[in-house]
Amino acid sequence: MRVWFNRTFSSVYTAIGLIREADSSQRFTIIHSNANRHTPAARLAHEFHGEPTGLEAAAYVDWCVGFCREHGIDIFVPGREATVLAGQHARFETVGTRVLSAASPAKLQLIHDKAGFYAETDLPQAPVAEFRRFGNIEEFDAAWAELRPRHAKLCIKPSRGIYGIGFAVVDEERSSAALLLAGVEYHIGYQDLRRGLAELGEFRTMLLMEYLEGHEYSVDCVGDRGRLVAAVARRKLPQAGSGQLIDMRPEIVEATTKLAADHGLNGVFNVQFREAGGKPRLLEINPRMSGGIAMACAAGPNLPWIALKGFADGFDTVEVAPVRNGMRVAEVSEAVELA
Repeated sequence: MRVWFNRTFSSVYTAIGLIREADSSQRFTIIHSNANRHTPAARLAHEFHGEPTGLEAAAYVDWCVGFCREHGIDIFVPGREATVLAGQHARFETVGTRVLSAASPAKLQLIHDKAGFYAETDLPQAPVAEFRRFGNIEEFDAAWAELRPRHAKLCIKPSRGIYGIGFAVVDEERSSAALLLAGVEYHIGYQDLRRGLAELGEFRTMLLMEYLEGHEYSVDCVGDRGRLVAAVARRKLPQAGSGQLIDMRPEIVEATTKLAADHGLNGVFNVQFREAGGKPRLLEINPRMSGGIAMACAAGPNLPWIALKGFADGFDTVEVAPVRNGMRVAEVSEAVELA
């Protein structure tokens, strides 16, 4: 069976390695494509192919359909343009390819828009942080006036974004220059922020939110059209170099189960939580593999393999290893030769 991972995040390197490690019968031939022929995942895939650059979404979909036809792809696991491709399953079926999408196009669009996602989320086990949208200085000031009396600290982040780009805690005491010189990351001075927003006029939708002070949890999961098949919860430890703790906290697993059902989540996905007052609060769903998936899999379940084998043959054919709750895990960098 031929399985294609197109251009995606760097975690595909880990995923391909874990799948090949578990595939003792060598049933799956893994194909990877990328515009960068030196990508590390090219070393692990059975086949590597280049991808075109500069294509608009519709043209890229056309290219993907042609690629599947030409290379006899049985299963396509999209990364690039995953939301658009989720709405094109029927086209791929005509060339004999099944597409493993994390959710429907509508659900993926909602998940990627944090403002809309937060507004629609009903999660008693881990409610979202209180937030307000803003797209100009007047809306920011109104949001600040409403939220600041209720919360000791506030933060900002874009409604659409990845990797925490654009996130910052708002510091009312220090300037951005003072924070920079003190080596304080992901913080911005309040007056500097206001001045900059005023200069911008109108800008993309941002969120002003209560800042959650507690432990952060990252939950790596496998879903089967809304059913949570496997989950591994990692608690990020505050001390640098101390790794992460596998912590299968019941209310976090319960909340993740509900999110999977509510959004029809499928394949490998990730959910982020953070504590406030000792209780978990939802941060976001990532409808893809997380960068730390190798740490989750070290605790037992081989999540990429479970997702692929279950999608290919049915989840009744897959054994899900028990999670080693309480295990401490970490990642170490390793030098490799690139092709």
